[in-house]
Amino acid sequence: MRWKGVVGFDGSDFRGWQSQAGGNTIQDFLEARLKEIFRHRVRIHGSGRTDSGVHARAQVFHFDADWSHGSVRLLRALRTGYPDSIRVISLRRVSANFHARHSATGKRYSYRLFEGWAPAMETRYAWSLHSRRLDLERMQAAAQPLLGQHDFSAFGANRRDGSSENPVKELWRLDVTRRGHRVRVVTEGSGYLYRMVRSLVGALVDVGTGKLEPGDLATILESRKRTALVPSAPARGLCLERVFY
Repeated sequence: MRWKGVVGFDGSDFRGWQSQAGGNTIQDFLEARLKEIFRHRVRIHGSGRTDSGVHARAQVFHFDADWSHGSVRLLRALRTGYPDSIRVISLRRVSANFHARHSATGKRYSYRLFEGWAPAMETRYAWSLHSRRLDLERMQAAAQPLLGQHDFSAFGANRRDGSSENPVKELWRLDVTRRGHRVRVVTEGSGYLYRMVRSLVGALVDVGTGKLEPGDLATILESRKRTALVPSAPARGLCLERVFY
């Protein structure tokens, strides 16, 4: 039997999604709980890897295991034994050809910024810009040339494990909005390179503060080379909102 699960988590105190030596990843916690339920190791596969400190409202994963008591009882069993910062939202049976990563057609990420000093209850979930004020018109103008299908090598980063992927991705949404002192960047696309969203946000913030010109982002994109002109925004403001299938 193949099962599709959706989990949300506050990534502040975890080392990301993917299992690694030393543990303390979301995958480690899920697999430990599945081992308790099934009495043997059950490997899970996520829709992608979120970095240390990144959050998720709806990360999707799948696993294979035989269970004869229905999805409701399995979900109830899977929901226990975690810290409060991890919540399994849903679980259901799917066809054997479903794959959390390979079947995905796109993802939505959001990034939260705060102009000034964020309230104490929000510091884990937003990048505080302290005294900086953002020019959203400049940021929106800079975002437009990034829409569509491009080679986003200039906004990617090398993974520590040496793995690589196709740098050609398609973005169909890159919005920058403000509500009071809170600024939100929302992006949707076919996929994202390692640290690509954080790099896009970092570059957009430099445009919003005048460090870069709006047209500079198109030039950086066309170069296909990562340089010091593209900073990575802190992980704490990033959240995986949805995976599309």
